[in-house]
Amino acid sequence: MKKVVAIGGGSGLATLLRALRDYPIEITAVVTMTDDGASTGRLRKSFDILPPGDIRKCIAALSSNEDLLLELFQYRFHQGPGIKGHSLGNLFISAARNVYGNFDSAIEGMCELFSTRGQVLPSTLENIELMAEFDNSKKVRGESKITKAGYGRKINRVFLSRQAKSNKKVIEAIKAADFILIGPGSLYTSILPNFLLPTILSSYQKSQASKIYICNVSTERGETDNFSVSDHIKTLNQYGIFFERVLVNNKRFKKGLGDGYIIPVVIDQNLFDGHLGDIVAKDLVDKKNPLYHDINKLGKEVWSLLLKRRKRSLF
Repeated sequence: MKKVVAIGGGSGLATLLRALRDYPIEITAVVTMTDDGASTGRLRKSFDILPPGDIRKCIAALSSNEDLLLELFQYRFHQGPGIKGHSLGNLFISAARNVYGNFDSAIEGMCELFSTRGQVLPSTLENIELMAEFDNSKKVRGESKITKAGYGRKINRVFLSRQAKSNKKVIEAIKAADFILIGPGSLYTSILPNFLLPTILSSYQKSQASKIYICNVSTERGETDNFSVSDHIKTLNQYGIFFERVLVNNKRFKKGLGDGYIIPVVIDQNLFDGHLGDIVAKDLVDKKNPLYHDINKLGKEVWSLLLKRRKRSLF
């Protein structure tokens, strides 16, 4: 069975996991640990816990009982002192951390409890924050603040608040992988934070797995405004992240979608001016929500790429 490692965070990684869940692969999700927004941010401050939000989404996406689990995990309390605004899934993971003794064991236990078809691993077991420097030299601390600060500004670079060790299980999974998938997901706040952990980056670079980048369907305000496909790829390259293939959407959008800031990620000529990886362009959009990937289309195209493994990485 093919061993696949998917690296990312947020809704993008959960979408990919949902798309691949029923295919005959052994999948490991590597989840960024810099989320600090909403319920997750409050729990991090109150209980000194690692961010549960993205972990929650990935466990639900890989669960054989996803529909019910998603409804329960996504349920958000709308009233009650101290509990208002929290999602049930985040509270569940926080409680599991105390029951199992640590965050890592809690996730493993929950994956077993909910019969996930794969494992979910935090990229690090240490408490870290994401930071960004913008084109006006302003520095911002905290993932949730970075996107807001990015309205009208360009991110020059992202970095971690301090050095941290990678999760050893992640390194083992990368070493054993036949394929490594990156994205889809927020470029600066979901994907890159994983690779800011030096051991994950070096393990990825040394890996002989076939590496595939799945580009977002649409831009993200405050992070990738007006980014083309090549802009996404070149940004990843700047951090030492290279791949053999790039899966992109080629379905044209109707005008007027989104809020005027979110637009389709276009396939641009720069893709063909240099070797940025083999470009695989397919219709990947969800007809009902064309700013996002269609799960069935995405799963089908990624599976097709998994059947065409090359002998070694081009980089």
